[in-house]
Amino acid sequence: MSTPNLKTASRLDPIKPSITLAVTAKAKALKAAGVDVISFGAGEPDFDTPDHIKEAAKAGLDRGVGKYTEVGGIAPLRAAIAGELGRVHGMTIAPEHVLVSAGAKHSLFNLFMALLDPGDEVVIPAPYWVSYPDMVMLAGGKPVIVEGRAEDDFAIRPEALRAACGPRTRALVLNTPSNPTGAVYSAAQIAALAEVVVEQNLLVVSDDIYRSLVYGGATYSSIAAVGPELAARTILIDGVSKAYAMTGWRIGYAAGPAPIIKAMSKIQGQSTSNAAHISQVATLAALTGPQDCVETMRQAFDERRLAMVELLRAIPGVTCREPKGAFYAFPDVSAFVGKSTADGKVLADDVALCDWLVEGAKVAVVPGSGFGAPGHVRLSYACSMANIREGVRRLHEALVGLRG
Repeated sequence: MSTPNLKTASRLDPIKPSITLAVTAKAKALKAAGVDVISFGAGEPDFDTPDHIKEAAKAGLDRGVGKYTEVGGIAPLRAAIAGELGRVHGMTIAPEHVLVSAGAKHSLFNLFMALLDPGDEVVIPAPYWVSYPDMVMLAGGKPVIVEGRAEDDFAIRPEALRAACGPRTRALVLNTPSNPTGAVYSAAQIAALAEVVVEQNLLVVSDDIYRSLVYGGATYSSIAAVGPELAARTILIDGVSKAYAMTGWRIGYAAGPAPIIKAMSKIQGQSTSNAAHISQVATLAALTGPQDCVETMRQAFDERRLAMVELLRAIPGVTCREPKGAFYAFPDVSAFVGKSTADGKVLADDVALCDWLVEGAKVAVVPGSGFGAPGHVRLSYACSMANIREGVRRLHEALVGLRG
């Protein structure tokens, strides 16, 4: 019998597994084995999905929800999304220019597959969400990384964007509030980038999944709202996972120019078809029902944010900028890279440091290298205050105990 040819596609060669999912899986495996691990890895609210959303899903099941829908989503949901995004971004959006997908991640994947030819470039500010570069590469494109400086609160400068552009540059990815830094671009920063976007004839991939979660006087600013010329070249990516504690329901959506949404729909139609019907019904309830649940969760995240930053800043050698959005802190721990553990193991980089922390200190954080920012770590404060206090205490004790 011949040996089967199990060679996988070469397009996967540069692709890395998601480091956030890997850290979360490792922490869960240790917990399942009875180890007391506190995980700051997952970007997932610890709140349950609000009751009125769950009740809408239950009622939908009772009336027979669970069939195929249009690829783009049920009509009432697309209309609700169009209205919501139109209000937020100060523009008129037609429901047929909305595509509902299985999470904002799916929306982004559809977009890059629809947008990029081999060799096309996408500018991605660093620190970045771990999946942006790999999605671009899977679509045959080339990620062009532009570093945001800590002194600018990790926002990229317009001159840096301009310098990164070439004849094959198609788009800029703009994620505000940011995962992993929690940084929020100001209206002035957005306006300055918008000038370069028009000058260089770019599209904008506006990942707004955290836009409802801002704190400390910060406000979300939309690049699409800068003017009609920006609105015409912006693809909005959004969803209900973070603001409504609906991560597992897997609903995201995109809105943008008709040719791009049509192309994305073609890809989705030949891959997943529609997002889950019952999840669409729940999302409709989320967007059209009471919104006090969003504010309740936002206030809780704000309290946890302040507590986590205070505790991190109390660790000698750690510096931490104040996050103004999302639910992540992104401290600089480079002072501990290269130090040794009590048994003489040298922690050569932030990945080694994080591996040691989960095993030795029983606390899981995500290495900044996965976000294009070595020497940092990401901690999610979408968890209980008790876990924040105990987890950062463990982190403090472990770091100050390193040698060298």
